[in-house]
Amino acid sequence: MDADRYQIDLDDKYGHLNLIDIAAEVEASDHPWRNQTLTTVNDSVVRLGMIQGGDFHWHKHEGDDEFFLVLDGRLLIDVEGEETIELGRHQGVTIPKGVMHRPRAPEPVVILMVETATVVPTGDAT
Repeated sequence: MDADRYQIDLDDKYGHLNLIDIAAEVEASDHPWRNQTLTTVNDSVVRLGMIQGGDFHWHKHEGDDEFFLVLDGRLLIDVEGEETIELGRHQGVTIPKGVMHRPRAPEPVVILMVETATVVPTGDAT
């Protein structure tokens, strides 16, 4: 995995009771594969992914499920041993813990992800 390919901001940017402006976050993004933690909800975080194209590496999260929701664009998620999942605008899927997967963006896409606050976004294993 080439860590320079991704900009992953784990700090809770907005906290509680603060307006989160998704459009402003997308406009300000200057990295081809950016992941910004927006807020914490109990033991989970809500992250915004802004992807200009390309693919993430194959990985899995041994102890954590991961939810993806496409806000704009199209996201493909390759799942080991399964057919590729294709998500369009306003579609989502939960990838179960322990499942090897690889998100891909054939075009720019904006996604929300919900996962535990302790998850390693790049995965526990590749």
